[in-house]
Amino acid sequence: MSNSMPKTQWGGIADGRFSPTGFFRVGRHEDVCWLVDPDGGRFLSKGVDTVRFDQDNIKDTARSPYAEACRRKYGSKSAWQIAVANRLAGWGFNTLGSWSDEAVASVGDAPLAMTPNLDLGMSFAWQQNDRNPNEPERDFPDVFDPAFVDHIERRAHELCGQRGGERNIMGWYSDNELRWCPDWRGPDDLLMLFLNWPASAPGRIFAIDLLRARYRAFEAFNSSWCTPARSWSELAALPRIEPPYRRKPPYDRNEQAEDAANRADPGRESIMADCDAFLALAAERYFQLTTAALKAVTPHHLVLGCRFAYPPPKAVIDAAARHVDVVSFNCYGLDANGALAAYRGTGKPCLIGEFSFRAVDSGLPNSEGSGPMVATQAERAAGFRRYVTEALRDPMLVGYHWFEHADQPAEGRFDGENSNFGTVTIEDRIYEELTCAMTAVNTEAEIIHDTAAAAVT
Repeated sequence: MSNSMPKTQWGGIADGRFSPTGFFRVGRHEDVCWLVDPDGGRFLSKGVDTVRFDQDNIKDTARSPYAEACRRKYGSKSAWQIAVANRLAGWGFNTLGSWSDEAVASVGDAPLAMTPNLDLGMSFAWQQNDRNPNEPERDFPDVFDPAFVDHIERRAHELCGQRGGERNIMGWYSDNELRWCPDWRGPDDLLMLFLNWPASAPGRIFAIDLLRARYRAFEAFNSSWCTPARSWSELAALPRIEPPYRRKPPYDRNEQAEDAANRADPGRESIMADCDAFLALAAERYFQLTTAALKAVTPHHLVLGCRFAYPPPKAVIDAAARHVDVVSFNCYGLDANGALAAYRGTGKPCLIGEFSFRAVDSGLPNSEGSGPMVATQAERAAGFRRYVTEALRDPMLVGYHWFEHADQPAEGRFDGENSNFGTVTIEDRIYEELTCAMTAVNTEAEIIHDTAAAAVT
């Protein structure tokens, strides 16, 4: 295959392998997954996140240094939108990633696909937190609350209901980096989070009912959990339920050590099994409900999942694969090989929603933010080339989105991040080595991916 083959207006390869449907969809040819653009082109989503004029205010201020620089350089936001749309296309990108200014998608010489992030689930949790500031903070939506269904259906209708005919919407992310397990945000399994919500929370009631069904007799339950309660009713009234055991996040977990610890202690094994059973039910409910809410109002657009922060337990991955069109995940490693291996068995296409490399020679602090640190911009460019080239050799990959468009402020953005993630500096100067590597890899991406099945076998 030559990269000079005719292309659709979206940048897809117009070689007749797939038929047009007017919207983006998924396809497979000779065991290799692809996206199919609205005109039937064989498409890989090559994106950049946070393409915004007002990207990143300095923490606790209204100042956006990038916007200030671009206003001086371009004169207006609309002039910047046109320039950046054509610049991204010139680098071989065809998609606006999460949190981008959607106007950029339609003002350049070629249309860009869009992947809006809806926060379907977490907006319900944030709403609960705002309404009940004195209660424990919800770090995950209460998917067992009947009001959750009403909320996500209403939000899907409000955000997507009038957009069902928009051809350049590739698909919707339902959420971003949900807390499925112990991770950098806290040591508790999802079951522990739910058990320590208010006694009236539907999710807590569901969790206790599940434990009752699993153990029947309270004494059997408490022989493992060791709570101060003496009955199911007393358990339900406890203000806090502390588990006697915790486990490491999946990315730090050694499964052999886990198995050994469980064999040595039946109580621990029982509690971990409770956590896994609850997690599977919560994941099934989340993906079933969010996908149904989106398909009800926008049936022609893809559901891209919730951008996993790291590979969660298999039950969560399997639940996602039963419902979403594309499994999305963020992966800030030196490569995506391990993550792709975790998702490949689902048989669903995979999309990398975020990855990046940062360089010391940028002059930015780089003290907050994810991803590998390298010494120079040349190494940063080499990191992109290696990461994407290897990922493209996986037959399940259908896209990769770089985080992010512009560097973060040295003073730190809203959460303190202050890193060299950009394709451009905060003054909108292009990182030439990085973007040259991006252009070269993006240009060859379909050729590399077309041989993916042979590379894996």
